[in-house]
Amino acid sequence: MELLQGFRNEAAPLPSATVVLLRDGPDGLEVFLLQRHAQSEVLGGAYVFPGGKVDVDDADWQDRIDVPAAKLRARLGEPELDERQAAALYVCAMREVFEETGLLLAPIDGARARAAWQALRGGRGFGELLRPWDLRLAVDLLQPWSRWVTPVASSVSRKRFDTRFFVAIVPAGQQPSHDDHEATSSLWLAPRAALRQYWEGGIELAPPQIMSLAHLARHADVAGVLAAARAAPPPCIRPEPFDQDGERLLCYPGDPLHSMRQQLLPGPTRLRWRNKRFEPDGGLPMLLGD
Repeated sequence: MELLQGFRNEAAPLPSATVVLLRDGPDGLEVFLLQRHAQSEVLGGAYVFPGGKVDVDDADWQDRIDVPAAKLRARLGEPELDERQAAALYVCAMREVFEETGLLLAPIDGARARAAWQALRGGRGFGELLRPWDLRLAVDLLQPWSRWVTPVASSVSRKRFDTRFFVAIVPAGQQPSHDDHEATSSLWLAPRAALRQYWEGGIELAPPQIMSLAHLARHADVAGVLAAARAAPPPCIRPEPFDQDGERLLCYPGDPLHSMRQQLLPGPTRLRWRNKRFEPDGGLPMLLGD
């Protein structure tokens, strides 16, 4: 438990990692989304990016990654983290992607990765499966994109998370899927299409996914996203909730009500709970950048 104690005290959010898988489709950039099981404790029925909280064992893979931990720490732009914690966040992202989608970010063919995923679903653990193989995890495929910290008074969950969002492309020869357990369906969608489906009631999205898709909707292709990710440290987003005129507001940096005046994300600076969903003042065009 030493690693996790280094991350938090009892009042702090759980250290977590999420991966936005990217590809170039016929009409441009697409992202991979999983629909969480309706009975899931967190965001049941919503469409999310694969991810989850850091496990103690995630720190045990530092000798099996393809980038020194010091460089990973620098890429995250969080001087308060030590190298062990930084590496664990990257490994957590890779483990969660493998557990939830069958995608293994490592030099391995798709058939072998799929067989390992089936064994994982049969009850074997990530470390148990992969330690005997002479593999180095390709953490260099992950680029930090943003960091989201759940507010103390969360609007969508009783749990709090400190989640590092990464972007990554799918390795050649592999395809992500869903496990029919934690997630019941999956799909590739352009960010703009996902936001339109949300607006039309076709899919459910939580605020971090809404705002992340609005951010990604400003990019035409994978190359543009990766270039933007490499160009600047990932912004840290700490939403601040308010109740106004009987409605819940989630305000983001740059909003007049937020304690940080500098806007860190493109798109709206607030979401308002109305019509049984979160939506920006100005409607769908604010999300799409139209």
